[in-house]
Amino acid sequence: MTAPALLLWDGDCGFCRRSIEWAERRDGGHAFRAIPYQQAPSPPMTPELRLACARAVHVLTPEGDALRAGRACLWVLQRIGYPGLARVLALPPLVWFVELG
Repeated sequence: MTAPALLLWDGDCGFCRRSIEWAERRDGGHAFRAIPYQQAPSPPMTPELRLACARAVHVLTPEGDALRAGRACLWVLQRIGYPGLARVLALPPLVWFVELG
């Protein structure tokens, strides 16, 4: 079994909290572990990552990839049971709107 990805989110954001709670309820496969970036240990947290996390949600995958913003959200959608939706939203021009969100 692979280790879960680390999902770093803004613990001070109400919308982020509700979104994380929604995703966690659907994460039957334990694909990720959600931690507010303000509480993330070092490593993996670095000063550069902390600044980036203040602007967007991040997923650090077990394979070593760092996904941010909309791409991180699409990764989560795919893992929690919405792979078709994630694939459609990853296509231009939809992915551009996902990235804005």
